[in-house]
Amino acid sequence: MTKQPSLYAFASKAALQSSLASYIIKAQNAALKRHSTFRVAVSGGSLPAMLSSSELLNSPDCKWGAWEIFFADERAVPLDHEDSNYALLKKEFLSKIPGDVAPTVVTIDESLLDDPQELADVYEQALVKHFAARDTVKLPIFDLMLLGCGPDGHTCSLFPGHELLREDVAWVAPIEDSPKPPAKRITLTLPVVTHALKIAFVTTGAGKQEVLKRIFDTHPELEGGEVLPCALVNMNGGEKVSWFCDEDAVKGVGFPKKSAL
Repeated sequence: MTKQPSLYAFASKAALQSSLASYIIKAQNAALKRHSTFRVAVSGGSLPAMLSSSELLNSPDCKWGAWEIFFADERAVPLDHEDSNYALLKKEFLSKIPGDVAPTVVTIDESLLDDPQELADVYEQALVKHFAARDTVKLPIFDLMLLGCGPDGHTCSLFPGHELLREDVAWVAPIEDSPKPPAKRITLTLPVVTHALKIAFVTTGAGKQEVLKRIFDTHPELEGGEVLPCALVNMNGGEKVSWFCDEDAVKGVGFPKKSAL
């Protein structure tokens, strides 16, 4: 049986950020023992701001030049648009990295914003260049996924009940009917997400209590009901998945919680 994910609960934002920084640096070091790069996929929302801790930004152990940053999902908007995940990551994290050595950041092609399918296809081709040709591997292997959890249980741009949850061929897929604006986006598919070596969710606040109860304490798969996207990542990722939450977010969650890495 697949082992369970780890659910960490922290008393403060500072404690969460400190543990998250340690986790990321360990993932980086493990990746650099395997190969010369640290390949990370990042989502938007509140996550980029959580990455901007001094423990991570100022760590002498961070090898920024070895980082290759991709987007777990991206909106079909210009890179300087307020809805762009890249713009958010740049503002909250990338612009704060000290020194002259910066990560490689793989963005969408702005010339293709009117054609989400082409936008997704070209981003998938970028993954092929950085990982391996599609005829040699079925799926890319990210060293780390850094994800958020929406109040509806979505992650990346994989929404509850959406047909994209069944996509098992494409690495990157378009979505033109996102229930959350903007409607047009691209996203990594569920098999790519769960194929990563490490998967970390970061979610905070009392507003996430109910959805976390559904993700961790209900088992609709046993009753033929709908399984939320975040719960699908838990099911398919198992022990590779770690959740970094504050105590407000997990209040009332029955699943066993840990207080330290």
